[in-house]
Amino acid sequence: MSGKDLLENIKKLREMTGVGFKDCKAALDETGGNIEKSVEYLRKKGIAKASKKMSRTANEGLALVKESKNQISVIEINSETDFVAKNLDFINFCKELSEINFSTRGNLENLNNSKMKNGIIVKDNLVNLIAKIGEKITIRRTKFFDGENGKNFFYVHSALEKNIGKIVSIVKIDEISESKNTDLGTKIAMHIAASNPLAIDKNGIDKKIINKELEIIQAEITNSGKPKEIAEKIAKGKLSKFLDDNSLLNQIWILDPKKKVEDVLKENSQNKKIKIVDFVRFKVGEGV
Repeated sequence: MSGKDLLENIKKLREMTGVGFKDCKAALDETGGNIEKSVEYLRKKGIAKASKKMSRTANEGLALVKESKNQISVIEINSETDFVAKNLDFINFCKELSEINFSTRGNLENLNNSKMKNGIIVKDNLVNLIAKIGEKITIRRTKFFDGENGKNFFYVHSALEKNIGKIVSIVKIDEISESKNTDLGTKIAMHIAASNPLAIDKNGIDKKIINKELEIIQAEITNSGKPKEIAEKIAKGKLSKFLDDNSLLNQIWILDPKKKVEDVLKENSQNKKIKIVDFVRFKVGEGV
């Protein structure tokens, strides 16, 4: 790795972790310049904390949502720069793709092979747009919520225009009274956009994610030199907090820090308990 590349990676790592120059350089030397492994290395050393700022959001682009008759679709289209994400040709392409995505019910293969208004299929129009703009563009992911088994709600954070933004969240709720809970579904979608849960409850969190977090916690505590008995208690507490912080029902309600999401659902339940069936959150470029 050249000196220039090393300095650039140190800068990125510092921005992601808030750790000093020397420790970032040591982490990169240890991991052969791998940013993600360097973040993990620093966390295990107890230097960097688990922070959402560490999430890699390398790509730009747009997330678009379409809703009709209690059916909702969402699509993310990525570009290399925010400059292109504001390009009119790119925006119009994304808007038409959002319409097609709704009609193909979130099926990415069917979307890519669907004809657009100009008579050319999506994947060929994509190639033409890349050639015209001169930047890599990808149709990253889609999701469709049908109108069965519940009512769907969505929220677009800091919408650039109607139904277009950088963060889109959708939630399906199986029992909700229009008279009492006219805006509860939208508020839950707003909470999801802000709090980024990994699953509805603790049991839904991927075991690989839990094991990786436990590995980091244990390494951090071991490096701190605490006695084994104390270390085990601390590890258990840290893991429990991680599961609470990342499961929707156990998260602190964004509109009232004295309540959890689960409490809000109970408060608003009438004849039947309100249950969250499914949700999704798209943040442009997250995890890329």
